[in-house]
Amino acid sequence: MPPTAEGGRPALFAGMAGYQRSWLRGDLVAGLTVWAVLVPESLAYATIAGVPPVVGLYAAVPSLVLYAALGSSRHLVVASMSATAALSASIVALYAEAGQDSYVALTTALAITTGVVALLAGVLRLGFLASFISEPVLKGFIVGLALTIIAGQLPKLFGVPKGGEDFFSQIVHLVESLGDTQWRDLLVGVLSLVVVLGLRRWLPLVPGSLVAVLLGVAVVSVLGLADEGVAIVGEIDSGLPAVGLPDVGLHDYLVLVGASVGVMLIGFAEGLGAAKTYAARAGYDIDANRELIGLGAANLGSGLASGMVVNGSLSKTAVNGGAGARSQVSGLFVAGLTVITLLFLTGLFENLPEATLAAVVIAAVIELVDVPALARLYRVWSGRLGGIYGWAARADFLAALAALLGVLVFDTLPGLFIGIGVSVVLLLYRASVARVSTLVKLTPARDGLPVVWVDSDRHPDLPTLPGVLVARVESGLFFANADHVRDTVRRRLTDDTRLVVLDAETSPTIDVTATAMLAQLANDLRRDGIELRIAHGIGQTRDVLRRAGKDSGVLQRIYPSVDDAVADPTDGAPREP
Repeated sequence: MPPTAEGGRPALFAGMAGYQRSWLRGDLVAGLTVWAVLVPESLAYATIAGVPPVVGLYAAVPSLVLYAALGSSRHLVVASMSATAALSASIVALYAEAGQDSYVALTTALAITTGVVALLAGVLRLGFLASFISEPVLKGFIVGLALTIIAGQLPKLFGVPKGGEDFFSQIVHLVESLGDTQWRDLLVGVLSLVVVLGLRRWLPLVPGSLVAVLLGVAVVSVLGLADEGVAIVGEIDSGLPAVGLPDVGLHDYLVLVGASVGVMLIGFAEGLGAAKTYAARAGYDIDANRELIGLGAANLGSGLASGMVVNGSLSKTAVNGGAGARSQVSGLFVAGLTVITLLFLTGLFENLPEATLAAVVIAAVIELVDVPALARLYRVWSGRLGGIYGWAARADFLAALAALLGVLVFDTLPGLFIGIGVSVVLLLYRASVARVSTLVKLTPARDGLPVVWVDSDRHPDLPTLPGVLVARVESGLFFANADHVRDTVRRRLTDDTRLVVLDAETSPTIDVTATAMLAQLANDLRRDGIELRIAHGIGQTRDVLRRAGKDSGVLQRIYPSVDDAVADPTDGAPREP
């Protein structure tokens, strides 16, 4: 559990509890390494959001400090990220045009609204909300988002105007504009991309993004490429940002509330995954509700400091952990270095080529186009399962594909809600088609070992008992799957069936609808000369069935094992267990 202050309130800077002096060197080295990655990526992600590059740096300082104070992870780095930056752009574009002051103000307002929503969710202990975005759906959404981001950056790489709204129209516009390619921009961009990807491949400890940015600035400055038509970032405001609310009305905040829930969910899911990964390696726990509070405070602070939406970064957290960070001291050190950058080093980046910035973005998100992960989702299903069971097992891939196409066809925010909707539908679908296995008896190889009842699909060589159907529901029994279980049992009856045994060992819960279904099934079977028996009732299932049996006159006895249920005579003759 995370440390708490007196009175049960979360302790501030819990990620630095029990700090040891020996950790300082590792934290400072990690902080310097993260800073070298964060500065160019923050500039790049701000361009994804459609705001001036310096806004990314504005967001970094308060988010790093406030997350360190209120979050539960010792390693998580919170800053602007590609996914939430793209979401921000798609949301704000609905209400303002890029380049307008109102666009920047609404971007900042979205960060504030997201922060308030996340804080409220944390206070109300809604950390379980992340569970409603399944991993396959999140994977599909991120792949679609990465492809959309790349499509949006390619025009800068080729030096042509951007066109089109969705992924496909942007690609079509780019292909049609290839005849207008500016070869200098393309050369600078491709070389920058080679530098970033090459250093990542062969010298991973060297911050490739920073190296590419510095080389791009140097080449433009020395060769005067800006005068030759190479597009550059231009003037970047130096100094610290203005602190306060953006120039928007209350109505604008209210309009952004719905969209900010989506931004919060995506940012929370990515940050929580990164935090848990490194907490497991270091041997400490993550509090999901506290993560919401940390995310909310970071976004609120970013918005009040003229920044943009932020969230926990898996890539930067990996850099942080890999460089030896032991606590949030590394994050505070990054914040300090970013302040120095804002005060004294912004002029260094004014000659940064737009093509280099695009290359940094593409290199950052290209790893997210995880086609092998989608292929694994497609393969992860059992060839033994047919019909609805096969489709249920493959539903993860279908959900990921739906989220991916939702982003590519309908844009990022609709794609997000399509993904969430698919997650919920997937949950209901799986619950409603609980697998019902037919069991067969596996005789032990040695005397003294118990008889084992196993799935007939996995042991097709074993015979079923004559006149007996032994079934096992591999799920809790409740209203959503009650009809499916009843119908499946009925389909497996034969003309010779005289006994149905339901093994309830893998059904830990049951509700009123399912008990009524079993009572009705027992009555229906009895009219056909078939008896229904329950074996292995456990926990809540056993208790509910016994109470229901007293009222209905059926299911009054729950057998301790399948053997006992089969062996108990029904027509005066005991059965062989």
